[in-house]
Amino acid sequence: MSDSKVSHSVALITGASSGIGATYADRLAKRGYDLILVARDVARLDALAERLQQEYRTNVTVLPADLTRAEDLVRVEDFIRANPQITLLINNAGASLKGGFENSDADAIENLITLNVTSVARLSRVALDGLLKHKDGAIINIASVMALMPEARAAVYSATKAFVLTFSQTLQFELEERGLYVQAVLPAATRTEIWERSGKNIDEISGVMEVGELVDAALLGFDRKEKITIPPLQDEQQWIDFEARRSVMVPVFSQSHPAPRYKS
Repeated sequence: MSDSKVSHSVALITGASSGIGATYADRLAKRGYDLILVARDVARLDALAERLQQEYRTNVTVLPADLTRAEDLVRVEDFIRANPQITLLINNAGASLKGGFENSDADAIENLITLNVTSVARLSRVALDGLLKHKDGAIINIASVMALMPEARAAVYSATKAFVLTFSQTLQFELEERGLYVQAVLPAATRTEIWERSGKNIDEISGVMEVGELVDAALLGFDRKEKITIPPLQDEQQWIDFEARRSVMVPVFSQSHPAPRYKS
């Protein structure tokens, strides 16, 4: 896919009012996509929609929703079912906790899992039937390099992003032959509002990527049909080697007895 106009392509983007989601909206509008923008902040969504419609002459639908609220999530699902013309789902909405696991209450943890995990799985399933009817049907899931970094000590956030990564990889195996393309994008530190919302000072973080560079790199990976796109990873061979080492273990998991080291 190039920056030229793309006919009859419709993208639904969650978390679209700012940061990565808003930048995807801008880039896809430039490519000729019609857009459905989902987020909590109605004023920001309306302002973004107005700008994109004026600048790119594309159709933009605003769908305000808080995906941690069951009734809002169901409303987005109903919208997707009623609009099978959607060709691309971008599961971008996400958040992190203000404190570590010990300093976060159970409700905050549940809300984070609902947003980062439940909404991704539910919206993907609801969109699937329509996406499979399009030859270019696709899902982009925004994960994180934190999925590979348990030592970063962000137990719930890292675990939710590990779900997104594994979920994406498994969908690739399950649905690739049906024609569905699934891309998982793993950003590292990116200049978005997630830092302020989680109570962290982005100026204290090193190696922060600008959001435009992140999305442009991710879309280049999308154009290349990459299954896993890690824009900050300088040496692609490291990921290839990582996956190869993991794959070597798979055939030896099927054993009738424990390994000798577990026998007294």
